[in-house]
Amino acid sequence: MGKKDTITKDYMNDPRIFADAFNYFIYHGKQVISPEDLYPLDTAEIALPYGVDGKIHPVQRFRDNFKYMAAMQDKDTAYLLLGVEDQSEIHYAMPVKNMLYDSMEYASQVDKISREHRRHMNAGKNHGKNFLQKISSGEFLSGFYKEDRLIPVITLVLYFGPDKWDGPVGIHDMMDIREPALLPYIPDYRINLISPHSITDTEMEHFHSSLREVLLFIKYSKDKERLQKLISTDPRFLSVEQKASQVIKVITGSEFAINEKEEEINMCKALEDLKEEGREEGRKEGRESAERKIVRKLLAKKQFTYEEISDMTDVSVDEIQKIERHKP
Repeated sequence: MGKKDTITKDYMNDPRIFADAFNYFIYHGKQVISPEDLYPLDTAEIALPYGVDGKIHPVQRFRDNFKYMAAMQDKDTAYLLLGVEDQSEIHYAMPVKNMLYDSMEYASQVDKISREHRRHMNAGKNHGKNFLQKISSGEFLSGFYKEDRLIPVITLVLYFGPDKWDGPVGIHDMMDIREPALLPYIPDYRINLISPHSITDTEMEHFHSSLREVLLFIKYSKDKERLQKLISTDPRFLSVEQKASQVIKVITGSEFAINEKEEEINMCKALEDLKEEGREEGRKEGRESAERKIVRKLLAKKQFTYEEISDMTDVSVDEIQKIERHKP
């Protein structure tokens, strides 16, 4: 796992940020999903499909972040499963990847329910039905009773990149179907996507956490003029929590300094410090360029040794020799 993937995964694991992403996408910013109602789940998805040899072949995949949302009446009961896939780069097979994750989760639920039924049957109990009721042959074969229900899964793709998502958003986008009559019979698994490029500045206000500042910064990271105007006029950039600042720095390749002892970072000051470093570097390069010109003139006279030129210019002997070897 690369540094970008690691830092975005850690950032999105925060229940506040996780809930904010889903509240934006599903409820347009209304605070319906509470961080307090989210509980972490094992990110490993395991399915047990049968191979051509009739044997079970375990398949395992790992989600980036996976949580269950508990019902208000019963904190121990999950009624919605939420997953986030963080992408620092565009994934051109994302619909298949997400479909696999969700299918494996549903298959896992069916297997768990089936095993629970078998356990109760072995104990002499008819789990899920009145003891006097008989299960049908279909229920016996599938292990899944007519009354059984699955917990719904919603997977959200969060693209941490400034470019427009030009990858597929559904299975149909990945196919070359020349006969339109076939499309209604081919299920189109579509992804739920958050991409900064496609979010207007007005829509950004529907975020209530630092995810807003992260996505705004990424959105304008290639437009330095608009980015500078944004940061200098938006008061929320005066105090961006450290984890969000780390995401911004790593994802956009910005070189501003982050004091790890500070809980919040003033992005406006951080970028101004970076600009001043750049100006100082430019002045230093200008001084060095002028000294190199002087060295070339002294070398051209052929009157001075390397040591004498070094004393006159404060340029090292090694550097003088390099200058001489690379005459224009």
